Amino acid sequence: MLALEERFAQYKTQGLSSRPIASGRLVRVVGLTLEATGCKAPIGSLCKVETMSGEIEAEVVGFSGAHLYLMPSEQVSGILPGAKVTPVHGDTGVPVGMELLGRVIDGVGMPLDGKGPIYTEHKASFQSVAINPLARKPISEPLDVGLKSVNGLLTVGKGQRIGLFAGSGVGKSVTLGMMTRGTTAQVVVVGLIGERGREVKEFIDEILGIDGRQRAVVVAAPADASPLMRLKGCQTALTIAEYFRDQGLDVLLLMDSLTRFAQAQREIALSVGEPPATKGYPPSVFAKLPALVERAGNGSDGQGSITAFFTVLTEGDDLQDPIADASRAILDGHIVLSRELADAGHYPAVDVEKSVSRVMPQITTDEHQLMSKAVRQVLSVCRKNQDLVSIGAYKPGSDPAIDQAFTLKPKIDMYLQQGMKDTVPYDMCISMLKNVLQIGSE
Repeated sequence: MLALEERFAQYKTQGLSSRPIASGRLVRVVGLTLEATGCKAPIGSLCKVETMSGEIEAEVVGFSGAHLYLMPSEQVSGILPGAKVTPVHGDTGVPVGMELLGRVIDGVGMPLDGKGPIYTEHKASFQSVAINPLARKPISEPLDVGLKSVNGLLTVGKGQRIGLFAGSGVGKSVTLGMMTRGTTAQVVVVGLIGERGREVKEFIDEILGIDGRQRAVVVAAPADASPLMRLKGCQTALTIAEYFRDQGLDVLLLMDSLTRFAQAQREIALSVGEPPATKGYPPSVFAKLPALVERAGNGSDGQGSITAFFTVLTEGDDLQDPIADASRAILDGHIVLSRELADAGHYPAVDVEKSVSRVMPQITTDEHQLMSKAVRQVLSVCRKNQDLVSIGAYKPGSDPAIDQAFTLKPKIDMYLQQGMKDTVPYDMCISMLKNVLQIGSE
């Protein structure tokens, strides 16, 4: 028997494609998982599975002895016992190139917009090689996203990874669409993962719009897609963003949502027998989250940047949800959308007090930071004393700080609100914030 090193050396010189392809047979179907025997394939490779209506693709997600565990990329139907399973050793990857701009594709790069096939010169692997952290350029300049609340109080830097935390129906998709139209990034990559099918078309036609779509690539894997397709959708969006970054472009990546990515990995992991750990999430989920997030960020010298917004669905508006808690620890900041503000008609419903941008001190002036701090202090004072003022227990003039805070509060609320179609440049956001504080202090 050859030593392990010698076998690997043979595979490197001969290649997997030069080996004869041995077909196997399907022996078991449990839930979403197919179990095959009689064939060999590495984890992450594809297999063709015979059905009554033709062949479907499935990915190898695990093995036990001589048995392979496969996860199909589409809904399972028409599979018979003993169905033929054939490994595919060909080159698989995502088509990447400028031809993707303005297109809508699925989780593996196939077009969904009815505009015909996409022909590109290059393909990229779903799993990229990690960049040496010491080779990354530091985050040194802000990125304009067109939102007053973000530009003024939660400034985002080029290459930053930030989370957008919100419950359902609070305005995540609308906020992402506003950033898409208002950003100065040269390319926008949007990943709509696990969302309702209706929302995909609505986001593209109404929120993104014709102008926003011209410089955007949309990757859609809706809620009815298989867990594997939802997982691939996130990886495809990152792969496309990495390609444009490597061309020296500044990319804005909008991933909606990171929670659906975690749920898809949970479905796959539980199907192959991985034990649940934290509230039903197996350990592999918490290993894949940082692996996905760390792919975004600045490139090395001569490359561009990927500024990423990952939305996180907080179930029951609980910010201590396992995925929300894990995401907050690995991201460079978080923006919290408040249901209370949304119910009051305050859009975008950004809760400034609960939000933070960890790179803001590195990319803004001292004056800008002092203005942001002043706004936070005003909002904090108003929140703490709101009940006293509402019931008439506080007499005006008793505390100058409280009087000034409640004088400024309406002006700050007006500053933080913005129409869905409105875009405010970064410099104008700073100027408007300065005027709000100067007017209130007079």
